[in-house]
Amino acid sequence: MKYYVGIDLGGTNIVAGVVDEEYNIIAKASTKTNCPRPEKEIADDMARMALEAVKNANLTIDDIEWVGVGTPGIANSETGIIEYSNNLGFNNTPMVKYIQEKIDKPVFIENDANAAAYGEFVAGAAKGSKNAVCITLGTGVGGGIIIDGKIYSGSNFAGAEIGHTVVHVDGAQCSCGRKGCFEAYSSATGLIRMTNEAIAEHKDSIMAKSAEEKGKVTARTSFDCMRAGDKYAKAVVDKYIKYLAAGITNTINIFQPDVLCIGGGVCNEGDPLLLPVKALVKEEVYTRNSDKNTEIVIAKLGNDAGIIGAAFLGRANQ
Repeated sequence: MKYYVGIDLGGTNIVAGVVDEEYNIIAKASTKTNCPRPEKEIADDMARMALEAVKNANLTIDDIEWVGVGTPGIANSETGIIEYSNNLGFNNTPMVKYIQEKIDKPVFIENDANAAAYGEFVAGAAKGSKNAVCITLGTGVGGGIIIDGKIYSGSNFAGAEIGHTVVHVDGAQCSCGRKGCFEAYSSATGLIRMTNEAIAEHKDSIMAKSAEEKGKVTARTSFDCMRAGDKYAKAVVDKYIKYLAAGITNTINIFQPDVLCIGGGVCNEGDPLLLPVKALVKEEVYTRNSDKNTEIVIAKLGNDAGIIGAAFLGRANQ
């Protein structure tokens, strides 16, 4: 049996996992990222978590084939440098070099959304496909593209920023600087913003009462209140689904993948989210009269997608 280490570097947590050749995570280790702090300290913690995960798996580093890293931002897979990551404060960080100072193994690096997409491609919802796109609905909207079994990252390693395509010209402000981005409307953050806007307009709604009782608004608020009979909550959900379907349709029209999988916490809603999205996409997609259309599915691996995808980056680079 061969073993690999995948490291998922996030703005909140660093998680390392040992993965066997059958895509099973057999041990993990994690610690807080604690941003902002010096990049070398974060790299040292990444290496420490990798070694701790290996120990937890009752293995030694000699049993490991390679280490893969999924990171937010622009990760140059050729040089091993994280060229830019606004969430982590990285600029031209030689991450592969830093980790190899602690672990004498080949180290591969890739954008975290790309790594998660590769995880779904090799072991999850997109397994068995040739071309796939994965969209993650979290704090932002992440994208990963697989073409002919290879990760597509563009000529400058910044490809697949699906979240920063526009679905509403001159719409809501996005953190990237543009207005009306897919991310501004289809991320969990965007859903919370639209829910808050509706609460401000309808202070007697079930949503408003829920927010007051719980002391906060989450990405589940509008869905939960819709189920409780709130027509204003249903309007928020309908608006969210409309924009999500528009972004997915745009993506399918460009790439025409075998499979498009959507992941992230919002997808825990299941069919109340997926079925109306699929119906709208079916109406709008350019190939609606084709015998073969993209299958839209919910991602299967959850938070493990990034670890598994990162662990198999060595294969992706072969």
